[in-house]
Amino acid sequence: MPLALNEQHLKSEQPKDQKTKQANVNLLELINRHAAEMDAAGLHFGHGTDNAFDEACWMASAVLGLSPDFDESLFEREVAPAEENRLRDLVAERIATRKPLAYLLGEAWFCGMSFEVNEHVLVPRSPLAELIVEGFAPWMDPGRIRRVVDVGTGSGCLGIAVAKHWSEVEVDAVDISTEALALARRNARRHDVADRVNCIESDLLEGLGDRRYDVILANPPYVPTASMTELPEEYRHEPALGLEAGDEGLNLVRRLLDQVPDHLEPGGILVCEVGEAAEAADQLLAERRIEATWLDFEHGGEGVFLVDSLNR
Repeated sequence: MPLALNEQHLKSEQPKDQKTKQANVNLLELINRHAAEMDAAGLHFGHGTDNAFDEACWMASAVLGLSPDFDESLFEREVAPAEENRLRDLVAERIATRKPLAYLLGEAWFCGMSFEVNEHVLVPRSPLAELIVEGFAPWMDPGRIRRVVDVGTGSGCLGIAVAKHWSEVEVDAVDISTEALALARRNARRHDVADRVNCIESDLLEGLGDRRYDVILANPPYVPTASMTELPEEYRHEPALGLEAGDEGLNLVRRLLDQVPDHLEPGGILVCEVGEAAEAADQLLAERRIEATWLDFEHGGEGVFLVDSLNR
């Protein structure tokens, strides 16, 4: 090929190459763009993230096959057009449906572990992960815990996390929902703890006979009925059975407090999350002359009390 034609060919090809490179944006640009879109759409964040940027990062990690806590150095990674399209479609679905991202992905993260989730269970988001990792210290000696019950297990995340972190502990994961229990069993197999996590159909502790536990771990429904209509749309995709709990949000907590003395080992503890019903729960505990400790969490979260004096 003559030199002049060769130079002309190279010049004509160069803009195309440059245009192709310009079309591939980096990950941070996409995350910022989609975070702005979700904020503009008025989405609510409270099912694994608490802001649009973190939600966009989670979306990107799912689309690109990255760990949810991927290193910031990957923000400079170029995103291929096909990946960009999949991410755009996921953002559009999140905005259109208002479903929590965990339901769209079929996966949520809790205590550093991946759990299958669906609309039969609440999306895992409890601050109790901190207590589990610490073995319920300083209130319990982790080495002396042998039996734990996870009341209202849902996806099984609390009980499975206990079994995964503490290999000597046996867990009863109880729920009134058969659909939730089926999911919890799958998650127990997923994390290789099915031999130590027993999924039992029970209304709170009613179906557990004379079993006793070192730790009773409960995250029961606690949303007052009047508050249900005020919840952001994302919460309405979750099962009302796992949220609504009467006028004060304490219907199940009252029953649980009645049942606990028959199932708590001497020296054992009850840990119960009551969220926005904390003020009413504090009054209930005072009326029953139950001494409780309200817990603080390093990574955020509130509305959790601990009781160690309900033995009979």
